[in-house]
Amino acid sequence: MARKFFVEVVVAPAFVHIPLVQSKLRKEIAVSAQNCWVKGNGAYTGEISADMLEDIKVPWVILGHSERRSLLKESEEFVAEKTQYALSKGLKVILCVGETLDQRESNQTFDVISKQVQPVASKVKDWSNIVVAYEPVWAIGTGKAQEVHQQLRDWLKDNVSPEVSQSTRIIYGGSVSAKNSDELATQPDVDGFLVGGASLKPEFADVVKSGEKST
Repeated sequence: MARKFFVEVVVAPAFVHIPLVQSKLRKEIAVSAQNCWVKGNGAYTGEISADMLEDIKVPWVILGHSERRSLLKESEEFVAEKTQYALSKGLKVILCVGETLDQRESNQTFDVISKQVQPVASKVKDWSNIVVAYEPVWAIGTGKAQEVHQQLRDWLKDNVSPEVSQSTRIIYGGSVSAKNSDELATQPDVDGFLVGGASLKPEFADVVKSGEKST
């Protein structure tokens, strides 16, 4: 019997466009928020809480994106607290980790990533609703992506559990496009993609189809 694949597709529009996107998408495509607040509803002017996302039936949220870590100075501990609260409200979390070019050139890649993941591991026991997205802020080759993904999986095995290491999806978010998605999809520890600019172009359909080539 031929092996069948199911490629899960989640799109993350800006907050103000979420209701419109929800109304237009096919039911098998889910919606994610690009961020949420660290606590519940309260006097936090301008913030969107996990509770609000739950109210409008948004099942996913992206946390720890590199732009929020760098521009808004979100710390590892803060991202971990946000992750813990979002999970407590029933959301699924795309947890972004990754290094800067300077950190990569200084051979600090996995030191940085492990410091980003450790606070989450100390707060969260159930990883079934976490997808880890390795998101270097610069493009790297396919082999390097696999290398870091394998290190991440080994870290989860040693610091959380072998079961979590095996079951947690680790997706890649470094300048994914139709030109490299087929090759990336064949890497044993690359379980999918966090797609940026290519998601706004017709080639996004080809990136999604690359998931069918996954090993």
